[in-house]
Amino acid sequence: MSDSKLAGQFFDAAIGLLTRVRDEEAESIAAAGAAVADTVESGGRLFAFGAGHSSLAAQDVVYRAGGLALMNLLTVPGVVGVDVMPAPLGSALERVDGLASAVLDSSPLTAGDLLVIVSLSGRNALPVEMAQNARALGLKVIGVTSVAYAENTRSRHASGGFLRDHCDIVLDSKIAIGDAELTVPGVEAPFAPASTVVTSAIMQSVLAAAVEQLVARGVEPPMLRSGNVDGGHEWNGRVMTENRDRIFYRH
Repeated sequence: MSDSKLAGQFFDAAIGLLTRVRDEEAESIAAAGAAVADTVESGGRLFAFGAGHSSLAAQDVVYRAGGLALMNLLTVPGVVGVDVMPAPLGSALERVDGLASAVLDSSPLTAGDLLVIVSLSGRNALPVEMAQNARALGLKVIGVTSVAYAENTRSRHASGGFLRDHCDIVLDSKIAIGDAELTVPGVEAPFAPASTVVTSAIMQSVLAAAVEQLVARGVEPPMLRSGNVDGGHEWNGRVMTENRDRIFYRH
């Protein structure tokens, strides 16, 4: 069987995007890593949020082998993934005004904490209000989004603003509007989205930068090990016990 031309094109597209992000967002990624390190060092808590498929990148840094134990997932029922039925309900909930306020009011987030908000388009009410309200509460907010949407689409929030307008630090994923890298004759719709690959890489790069910062400051970051290696469960149990007041996925 010969190699797939389209499969190779997708890899090329993804690698190209990753290279662009590495080169063009290096300063912002370093700043985000420093912000995470500041929060860890000062005793704050770390949270990540994403809706729909953007949630995949947020989930990838929570309770993760090789990950920072202090990262928690901020969940909004019905929008975290495609498990809600019918699936389009999750997309509809992203556009509901006031939902973010209710979520934050019932969450453990408080001043001095840090929240990473992942939203590819950054145009819906939920991520915009999440960023607005989190900053009003005294949180540091990092937004991971595609700036192309803010420059070429209309906001769905009453303010007319996008996620990028309400963040302390913005990380641009460079994903084109529509999130599809390939086209081919005979297929009407473009296909092969790369946002999950790129956004997950951004999230991991930020945590790598944070680890680098903490080590330089003489602070050992609380990292998790794989439970599938000898001693992994014991290691993780100790780390989570030592940091139990900053970890919420155990409760």
